Amino acid sequence: MFFILFLILFALLIFGPQYYVRHVLKKYSTIHERLPGSGGELARHLLDRFSLSEVKVELTEQGDHYDPITKAVRLSQSNLEDRSLTAIAVAAHEVGHALQDADSDPMFEVRSRMIRVARIAEKAGAVAMFAIPVLTLLSRSPVLGLVTLVLAVGSFLGATLVHLVTLPVEWDASFGRALPILTQGEYINKKETRAVKQILRAAALTYVAASLTSLLNLSRWIAILRR
Repeated sequence: MFFILFLILFALLIFGPQYYVRHVLKKYSTIHERLPGSGGELARHLLDRFSLSEVKVELTEQGDHYDPITKAVRLSQSNLEDRSLTAIAVAAHEVGHALQDADSDPMFEVRSRMIRVARIAEKAGAVAMFAIPVLTLLSRSPVLGLVTLVLAVGSFLGATLVHLVTLPVEWDASFGRALPILTQGEYINKKETRAVKQILRAAALTYVAASLTSLLNLSRWIAILRR
């Protein structure tokens, strides 16, 4: 009984944030004719308004994000082209990251460096997981396999930690930057504010969902290696 409850709680912990994010973004993705422009048009307008004309607005298939290296706000096709509350809120959130970058926000800079390191570490961890059986077989030394396993697990846990550490940066992009811009600039009305807050909360929690997914991937690798 205890084991079943543990599995239920584990499933809720892993999949709960992912479901919440997808549910909220989809809920408010319907076309809003009242809105004067699409998410991409709002992003371009806001960047120009805050004297960030050098920052590009681009289409992406890799998830909405701001790239501080190439100075680009990248939006999925629906968020770039649609006139929906989701498109507007997500675009404003990513512009919030561009503003953090322009202001040389220390937390944003630390976060950007950590993400680059985490991506490298996660790829290295995946390679190490593949290498464990081969190295153990060739060296006939379980110690070498154990060391490689520890390094691989450490890389995955590091990636998870980075995702969680970035939450304050995401929260600031949503509620310290995007929401005041949208409300004070009257881009949304009072009735839409509640919905936009939910969307911005979901946008900030995407990294929490990503961190939990990293833990799930780690557990899968360990299960495979134990066979």
